[in-house]
Amino acid sequence: MQAPTATPMSEPATTTTPQATVIVGSGLAGWSLARELRARSPEALITVISAGTGDFYSKPMLSNALALNKTATNLVSASGQTHAEKLGVTLRAHTSVTAIDTAKKTLATTAGTIPYHQLVLALGADPIRLNLPGSEHILSVNDLDAYATFRAQLAQAAHPERGRVLIMGAGLIGCEFANDLAKAGHTVHVVDPGERVLGALLSAEDSHALQTALASLGVQFHFGMTAQRVDHRVDTDTQTPQAPRDKWVTLSNGECLCVDVVLSAVGLRARTELAQGSDLHIGRGIVVDAWGQTSAPDVYALGDCAAYASAATPTLFDGAPRGLPFVMPLMTAAKALAQTLAGTATPIVFGPMTVRVKTPAYPVSVQA
Repeated sequence: MQAPTATPMSEPATTTTPQATVIVGSGLAGWSLARELRARSPEALITVISAGTGDFYSKPMLSNALALNKTATNLVSASGQTHAEKLGVTLRAHTSVTAIDTAKKTLATTAGTIPYHQLVLALGADPIRLNLPGSEHILSVNDLDAYATFRAQLAQAAHPERGRVLIMGAGLIGCEFANDLAKAGHTVHVVDPGERVLGALLSAEDSHALQTALASLGVQFHFGMTAQRVDHRVDTDTQTPQAPRDKWVTLSNGECLCVDVVLSAVGLRARTELAQGSDLHIGRGIVVDAWGQTSAPDVYALGDCAAYASAATPTLFDGAPRGLPFVMPLMTAAKALAQTLAGTATPIVFGPMTVRVKTPAYPVSVQA
C-alpha cells in the first residue's frame, strides 16, 4: 500500500566529515554515483550492493548491440570486483536487500544485516509485463541476462541470420531495436496501438521520416492494433517446437503473424517494492525532493526508480514528481547527489536535455 504523502524534507546539513554510504544497485546509476562520490570524497566508506555479479556495462547499448554482433559477455567492460577495486569501494555481490529499517538505519539482506549512515536506492526499473495469453513467451531486454536469452532465441531459429521478430511498441526502445534487428538482417514487425512511431515524443514530420527510414530497411508496421495472444506451437508427437517458426501472434484485427521471437518494448515501471515496504513516499517512482532525498532522513533514490521533484512540470501528471529514464538526467542527478553525500548540500537541477534516439537509419533527438 502506498505510504501517505510525506512532509517536505529540509535541506540536508552541510558537513565536512566523510560519511559511510551504502548504494543498493549496480546498474549505471549505482556505479555512476559511486564514481562521482569517490571523486569528491577520497576517504568515504562506500559499499555497493548487487543482487548479481555487479559487472559494469552500458545498458543503453542493449538496444543496438545485435548489429555489432555483441554478445552479453562482449558488453561487459569490467567485472564487478574489478570495477569496485578501481573505485576503492566494497562490492557485496549476489546479495539481495529484503527490508530497510529507517529508524535503526540497517538493511536486512540475504547476507545478513548491513548498517548504513547514508543509503541510496538505485534499484532501476522493470519492463512492463503484458497480461495476455501466452505472455510467458514474450521477452523483454532490460539487462545482460535478458539480452543473452534474446540472442539465444534468435540463434535457435531455423535461419538465425534472418530470423523473424515481432516487437510490441513503437516507442524509443522499440524503434531502436527495430533498427538494430533490421540492420542485422532480420525481418521485423512492429505492433503499436498508436498511429505513428514515437508519437508522444516526436513531431509528426520527424516521426514520419523515422518511420519511412525504418520501413526502407524492411521493418513492417502494424498501427492501431495490439497483440491479443501468443501461441507456442509444438509437434504433438515429439513435443518439440515446430520448425521453422514456433510463435504465432494474433493481433486485434484478427491477423496472425508467425515469428521466432516476440519482444516487448512497451515501457518500464520503477522498482518501488522495497521502498513501499519501508513506508517511503511512492508516486510515479520513489519520490525524492530537490536534493534526491526520500521521505526518510538519509535515504536517497537515483536513476530509473526515482521520481524527481526537480523534474516536475505543471503540464505533466498534474505537476507530480516524475522519472527521467535517460542517461543525461541520471548523470546530472548523480553529480549533484554525490556533492550532497560528500557534505555539500547541492540541489538537483535539470536543465534542457536532449536525448539521442539510436536509430542510424534516421538519427533524431528528443527532449527529456
